[in-house]
Amino acid sequence: MEYIKRAASDPQADDLEVRERVAGMLAGIEAQGEEAVRRYARDLDGWHGDFVLADDKRKALIASVPETQKDDIRFAWNQVHRFAEAQRDSLQAFEIETEPGVRLGQRIVPVNVTGCYVPGGRYAHAASALMSVGTAKVAGVPFVAACSPPRGDSIAPAVVYAMDLSGADMILEMGGVHAVATMVFGLFGCPPADLLVGPGNAYVAEAKRLLFGRVGIDVLAGPTELAIIADASVDPMTIAVDLVSQAEHGPTSPVWLMTTDRQLGETVARILPLVADDMPDPALIHSAWGDHGEIVLCEDREEICRVADAYAAEHLQVLADDLEWWRANLKNYGSLFLGEGATVTHGDKCSGTNHILPTRQAARYSGGLNVQKFLKVLTYQEIDEAASVTFSGV
Repeated sequence: MEYIKRAASDPQADDLEVRERVAGMLAGIEAQGEEAVRRYARDLDGWHGDFVLADDKRKALIASVPETQKDDIRFAWNQVHRFAEAQRDSLQAFEIETEPGVRLGQRIVPVNVTGCYVPGGRYAHAASALMSVGTAKVAGVPFVAACSPPRGDSIAPAVVYAMDLSGADMILEMGGVHAVATMVFGLFGCPPADLLVGPGNAYVAEAKRLLFGRVGIDVLAGPTELAIIADASVDPMTIAVDLVSQAEHGPTSPVWLMTTDRQLGETVARILPLVADDMPDPALIHSAWGDHGEIVLCEDREEICRVADAYAAEHLQVLADDLEWWRANLKNYGSLFLGEGATVTHGDKCSGTNHILPTRQAARYSGGLNVQKFLKVLTYQEIDEAASVTFSGV
């Protein structure tokens, strides 16, 4: 294994500072309650309004969404909904008799309350509402609260529409650590969450990590990641464009290329900065690529698999021959995209699989958000008197 291009910095270098800041905010909110939330919302977001989105404002925001945009959101919701239903139906209740008079079984029960965080800082993430709220509702969660940072005098109307279409029972116009704390601590009339899901920035991710145990969480979803596996048959420009499209998510978003072809890797390294120059915010992409981008040259596809599994990328795209071989041999990733037709953008928006995925190597032990995250597998036993006597002699 050889690096054609290596990352210049450690993405976890600033974790301690973030951790201390978030821990202080959570402690302050738990002690001071709604007063602390109002202060953080005012100081950090410039927000002075109500936090719970009223029905009349919800309707007005939805009415402002163009019909073409509603059609697009409905299309994406339908794909996510159908895939989530298939996931739900793959997990079944059952009962078996292991010995005469010994009945064992499992029930599938949803959590009572879920809090869904929908990002809204640099971009409005309507798709994240479909992925979180919509999947929770397919699982049968009775009460779902959804929050998103306000942009100006409201949440982005398209995000509100996606939340409403997905079945959100409460919408909160707030973001950041104070929004996470509101859903977990049960402030402003929101029932305390049993489970907290959704992506966010480093502060939101750290708040989820610190609160894990008090509530369940989906995954630790940090800055987006993309790894591409490519062979010599692939156009280097295709690879560069796909890498740039993920790097533009933020300055800490790592993107990686793994290949057995030196010329391909060196060409991508040369043209990627030129592609970035044509994007709306080239400085952001240059920062992500310079600090966190890597190109790895491997001996063969078996070594690529070992390297890819060590990276355990959030998104893993395969642009190489024999896609079935790669699908059978790759094991650590959030979601897998096979072939040029299956771009990460499809998975992020509308193909139907969930885009809330593990980052920072968490794919070594966890998959992404799915219906089963909202469900508890509860086991039970019923043992009659004769069987109980038999058991007592064992």
